[in-house]
Amino acid sequence: MEIVQQAVGVTGRCLLGLYFLIPGITKVTGFGANAAYMEKHGMVFVPFFLIVTLILQIGGGLFLIVGFQVRITALMFALMILAINIVMHDFWNVYEGLSQAHETQNFVKNLAIMAGLLVLGAHQGESPLSVDQRLKRPPFNA
Repeated sequence: MEIVQQAVGVTGRCLLGLYFLIPGITKVTGFGANAAYMEKHGMVFVPFFLIVTLILQIGGGLFLIVGFQVRITALMFALMILAINIVMHDFWNVYEGLSQAHETQNFVKNLAIMAGLLVLGAHQGESPLSVDQRLKRPPFNA
C-alpha cells in the first residue's frame, strides 16, 4: 500500500508542476497576448508582473516536478493563485470580449488547484522520489 501511496503522491506533485510549467512556457511564447489579457483586466506594470509570473511558473513548476522545496513552492503557488483569481478571473466584473462564464469556471478550477497545493504544502515529511528527500539522507559511509 505504501508504494501505491508514494506513486499517487509523486504523480500528483508532477501533475501540479506541469500545470504551472506549461503555462509558464506559453507565457514566454505568447507574451503579447498574455500582456493584452492582463491589461484588459486593469493590471498595472504588466511587463513586470508577466515576467515575474512566468519565472515563478517555470521555476516553481520544475521545483514541484523534481521535488525541491515542495512545501514552500506549493504555498507560494497557492498565494499566487489567490492573487490571480482576485485580479484576473474576477467573474463579478464584465469585460468586453471576455466570457463571464469562462472566468467563473477558471475561478472555481483555480480554487480546486489551490486546495491541492494547500494539501501538498501541509504534507508532513519529504515527498517521495524528490530532491528534498535525497538532500535529507545522511551521506554514504563506507
